Amino acid sequence: MRRTNILFATAGTILLASCSGWQLAQGDKAYARMAYARASAHYGKALSENVDDRAVLLRAADTERRLRHHAEAADLYGKALKSGPLGAEDAIRYGEVLMALGKRNEASERFMDALALNPERSEVRDLILSCEQDALFLQDSARYVVSALPIDGFTNAFSPIPYADGLVFTGERADATSRSNPWNGNGYLDLFYARKRSFAIWEAAVPLPGDVNGAYHEGPACFSADGRTMFFSRSNYYRSKLLKNEIDESNIKLFRATLDSSGHWGDMHEFAYNSDDYSVGQPAISGDGRVLYFVSDMPGTLGGKDIFRCVNNGTGWGPPENLGPTVNTAGDEMFPTICGDVLYFASTAHMNMGGLDIFSTHAEGAGWSRPENMGYPINSAFDDLGMTLSEDGKHGYFSSDRSGRDRLYQFFVKDPVLFVDGSVFDDTTGTYLPQVEMHLAALDGDTEMTVLTAMDGSFRFPMKAGKRYRLEARMEGRLTESREISTEGSVNGTSFRENIHLITVQLDKPFLVENIYYDYDKWDIRPDAAPELDKLAKLFTDNPRLTFELSAHTDCRGSDLYNLVLSDARANSAVDYLIRMGVDPDRITSKGYGESRPVNGCIDGRPCTEEDYQMNRRTEFKIVKVNELASGR
Repeated sequence: MRRTNILFATAGTILLASCSGWQLAQGDKAYARMAYARASAHYGKALSENVDDRAVLLRAADTERRLRHHAEAADLYGKALKSGPLGAEDAIRYGEVLMALGKRNEASERFMDALALNPERSEVRDLILSCEQDALFLQDSARYVVSALPIDGFTNAFSPIPYADGLVFTGERADATSRSNPWNGNGYLDLFYARKRSFAIWEAAVPLPGDVNGAYHEGPACFSADGRTMFFSRSNYYRSKLLKNEIDESNIKLFRATLDSSGHWGDMHEFAYNSDDYSVGQPAISGDGRVLYFVSDMPGTLGGKDIFRCVNNGTGWGPPENLGPTVNTAGDEMFPTICGDVLYFASTAHMNMGGLDIFSTHAEGAGWSRPENMGYPINSAFDDLGMTLSEDGKHGYFSSDRSGRDRLYQFFVKDPVLFVDGSVFDDTTGTYLPQVEMHLAALDGDTEMTVLTAMDGSFRFPMKAGKRYRLEARMEGRLTESREISTEGSVNGTSFRENIHLITVQLDKPFLVENIYYDYDKWDIRPDAAPELDKLAKLFTDNPRLTFELSAHTDCRGSDLYNLVLSDARANSAVDYLIRMGVDPDRITSKGYGESRPVNGCIDGRPCTEEDYQMNRRTEFKIVKVNELASGR
């Protein structure tokens, strides 16, 4: 009888284990605990029994996404989409997975779905543009030589930091025999050191000596300039017990350790702003040791994870400061590193190739410069993070999972190029203009490139030293604007900033020409007026379809007839100058209006200030005709 009961019990257990409901329940429990490897197994068994519940499909898809199983995640999101439109977050995640698979057109469609549901999501607009402007990320690709570091024996390795004669990095041993990490079923992360012998030869990596590595996760880390103080991330645990808060979460904390005389790391102290309720980690320390950067999801973030900083005030670390919306987004900003005055970080947002991309920024006034995507081959459609650059700017390190797992890479900069960047604005409102066609051409015909401005009106081109370029901004319904840029005599790495304001084409609307002055009772073009007229000549020649009128105006002092004759002479003089500068005489006329068109109340018989008179003494131009071109661009 007892054997019969055991058989029945065993059969019941097998039956229960095969039941899709039981598998789903176990999958949901594992998912809630962020044990994604186990959740994946349970959801897989449940879905194999033809479970097509939409919520289950989405949880299973998110599980595979977190495990970086992109093809599996895309398949599950696709099945969920067939049953109806996705929510904004699921559409974004599906799009990110598709980007990782190189399916950028499909990814763009999912991002547009998300944007339709939430038009305020600026980071989604950037992702759409990212899908449409692949060429933008390839412009600097010839600049870098990238190769995987020959450091073996790790399932995953990332966040390399130069230290002593080698690198300290965060790694997960391939032969780990300790407890497995429930997130992905692999081992836990520790901090390792590998010594570099030569370009291609590295010694076997060893754990950092001392007490920093323990039972759970450690890393990434950063070091003070003298190499004797280390800041590092660590799971929240005591001895071998993982500590959790009231809602059963265990968060990452930031620690400081010091190097003792025997070369071991110890004397560990918690960071003052750690908390059981949110994570603080991934540190980066400035060269002078005064500013500590870190990543957190603490209250005050703009999205999932943001980069913060604390400034040492002499008695300790001041309160955390969010780096603000120029750097941080509604996505995730992570893995900061400091190299000189440049902050490198990884982001899932901004203009992005997919996954986490590496960006650079630097302090600019009270804020930060617009982050610049490092482009291919530093970035890829996968997760790229943890970049450092040598002081001479000629080589560095980063990590990426482009090979299917996190690996360490080194890169060399062949010939640092020069850059021109900037933003395009509406001339009247000052607002950014996206989708402006930007064209850069070397005057010797060597290079020609075209991109569209991003949602924030920004653009960026690489240039070569020793050349002259023409930069042109074109947009239907606006005056084309061009600039000439010379890189002759420029040192490598120089950036040229060109902000452009585009004027809307409106017939008979006058535009003031600034800084055109004449001597008393004269109409000759003074030397200080020539630069402004040179700009105007370029504007006219950039827009061959348009016919312009250039007009001169006087104040009300003197007789009407005298002022009319004087203004007409000044207008003629300015037009003659423009014709000498290459403007087609058939496309420009002159007109003197004397005192007949004041822009204020300063007329005969009324008291006026000198400022009133000056406002009325002016030179203007307006568009009087839009012509059809017989040929040309």
